[in-house]
Amino acid sequence: MLQDWFQELPVITRTYLSLAMVTTVSCGIELISPFQLYLNFHLIFTRFEFWRLVTNFCYFGKFGLDFLFHMFFLVRYCRMLEEGPGFRGRPADFLWMIFLGSVLMLLICPFMKVHFLGSALTFMMVYVWSRRNYNVHMSFLGLFSFTAAYLPLVLLGFSWLLHGSMNLDLLGIFVGHTYYFFEDVYPSLGGKRWINTPYLLHFIFGTHRTTEQPQPPVAAEPHPHAD
Repeated sequence: MLQDWFQELPVITRTYLSLAMVTTVSCGIELISPFQLYLNFHLIFTRFEFWRLVTNFCYFGKFGLDFLFHMFFLVRYCRMLEEGPGFRGRPADFLWMIFLGSVLMLLICPFMKVHFLGSALTFMMVYVWSRRNYNVHMSFLGLFSFTAAYLPLVLLGFSWLLHGSMNLDLLGIFVGHTYYFFEDVYPSLGGKRWINTPYLLHFIFGTHRTTEQPQPPVAAEPHPHAD
């Protein structure tokens, strides 16, 4: 049953979940150390440890409640975004969004003194999904209801209560809004569409470029809880 659920996940979501799980298990059995994974530009440019540019997005901490929360939100919103109207049948465009978001985070993070960006990347996907599905009704832990447009703010407050910090979540919101503006808002106002997926990715996935812009839902639909 678990295998069937895993196989039903779209390809990008399934790959990211696999990388996160393998990384965490490897650290848990001490096959590797988080010190070999964290983002360190000094080691990247002096010792050529370029894998750190990727591995810092794959480590979400030790097994525990916080790790499970991260995996839940990663699978839930990465999957809904990948299978939603904006990216359904467009894995190349979805991967390109993740790549651009990751690059922007890597450019900003030296000013924030953070070493792992996985949660920020997850929050970016949450933000983009919430903007494209702003009318969807949700509830948080069964305590109160809201529309998806307010989901980032709800999770921001929840993160502050759990960790006392919102830096990574705010980074995810900023990067997510930057992508949303240039991909959805600016072209709809008559501006040039700057975000174009390279033909190489389309060739790899066997897809084609499209100039269509994703449309938000016409009406709100019932939706599972945010918790």
